Amino acid sequence: MHIRFFAAAAAATGVEEQRLDLAFGAGAAPFTLADLSVFLVDSFPVSASGHTPPLAEVLTRCSFLVNEVSTRDLSRQLSPGDVVDVLPPFAGG
Repeated sequence: MHIRFFAAAAAATGVEEQRLDLAFGAGAAPFTLADLSVFLVDSFPVSASGHTPPLAEVLTRCSFLVNEVSTRDLSRQLSPGDVVDVLPPFAGG
């Protein structure tokens, strides 16, 4: 899975993208957007920027694109080949 971070999410993580190897075994529970959120918060517990809150706080305001389709449904199941964009609110016009 390919995860791309934008704006405050990129500032909080200190990276613009990350790869996550999802391995599904027989009988494995589906990996959801909620699971990904927990994984990301655990992976980036402290903000990489002194001007940005930690990712846990940023994620509460984020929307997500999964394969370029907007979703806020955290029960959305993810697959190994998915591209997930983490999008904080953007200012401006």
